[in-house]
Amino acid sequence: MPDTFPFLEHDGPIAFAHRGGAAAGLENSMAAFSRAVSLGYRYLETDVHATADGVLLAFHDHTLDRVTDSRGTVGRLPWSEVSAARIGGVEPIPLLEDLLGSWPEIRINVDVKEAGAIGPLARTLKRTGAVDRVCVASFSHRRLAAVRRAVGPRLCTSLSTREVIRLRLAALHSRTHRLAPPDVPCAQVPDRAGPLRVVTPGLVAAAHARGQRVHVWTVNEAAEMVRLLDLGVDGLMTDDLVTLRDILRARGAWGA
Repeated sequence: MPDTFPFLEHDGPIAFAHRGGAAAGLENSMAAFSRAVSLGYRYLETDVHATADGVLLAFHDHTLDRVTDSRGTVGRLPWSEVSAARIGGVEPIPLLEDLLGSWPEIRINVDVKEAGAIGPLARTLKRTGAVDRVCVASFSHRRLAAVRRAVGPRLCTSLSTREVIRLRLAALHSRTHRLAPPDVPCAQVPDRAGPLRVVTPGLVAAAHARGQRVHVWTVNEAAEMVRLLDLGVDGLMTDDLVTLRDILRARGAWGA
């Protein structure tokens, strides 16, 4: 693992605009991402799916049904059909390449939602020279391992769900080193999984002891933002861009 990843070179906690700031509507649209950048966000979070003909979208759902005026499963439709869909009836679905090209200074956290997106993602990052600007996440250990192989060791990635479980076990059994996850630079985790508190002082300490950053999703309440920042986490993903920005400003931790 490299000593440092350019993606993580940031003073203070990282503020991630989750899906561009979903609380304002039109999630994962260029309008949402543009608003986030105008508010001063330098880290965007999005998801990727590929169409049936291999076009890589910045889009969260497996289907178009929830957020667009069209219907159907993204991975079974050609780009010619998906491109006609409008988020909230007004905004086209962007390509990941649109985000990378529109704001060359912005860093992007990418959640790989389907195996079909792995090849298009690897090709896009290499073709655009964006490997150092991206961190890749996925619930699936298999998908993450495939992306790591396809892109190479320079790519910043987060722990898979399997690896997060091992990290949490390492936090509970600090002397059981074999339970610790492999050398991956980020643990991107929810604060809770059902009734279970995931982000604890022990988990943060265990990750930091291994040189791993802890990024928490998706945190929209001011009190929770403050609590987690006080706990020492290294980043928060939020739908509520203004609240997180204002809290970080008040703590002297907001900056481009």
